[in-house]
Amino acid sequence: MLSDPRSIRDVRYVGQTRSPARRFSQHLNAARLWLSDEVPWWVRSPKLRPLYTWIRELYADEGRLPVMVVSAWTGSVAEARVLERARIMECLESRLDILNVEREVLGRQGQLI
Repeated sequence: MLSDPRSIRDVRYVGQTRSPARRFSQHLNAARLWLSDEVPWWVRSPKLRPLYTWIRELYADEGRLPVMVVSAWTGSVAEARVLERARIMECLESRLDILNVEREVLGRQGQLI
């Protein structure tokens, strides 16, 4: 999970990876923090822009970066997806303002509580 460093319980993104350090670096690189403040046009999928906009906003606030919190380990890709989905649902049920694409999809399907 990626959380706000000012409040680690403020989860903003849930994902899965085999290599947390590498994935964290990929998120920071995708945010292109070295570019001027503008809409992240370089993000291919507009659905992912809110995540990278949030990372850029954090960085603009005194150079802050998100905190990665590992909440579970598994050796199974299928189980990883199940755990990821369950954590996303927990965040949505807790009314956390997560930036996952699933938030929009589940909202359209009327699955948000």
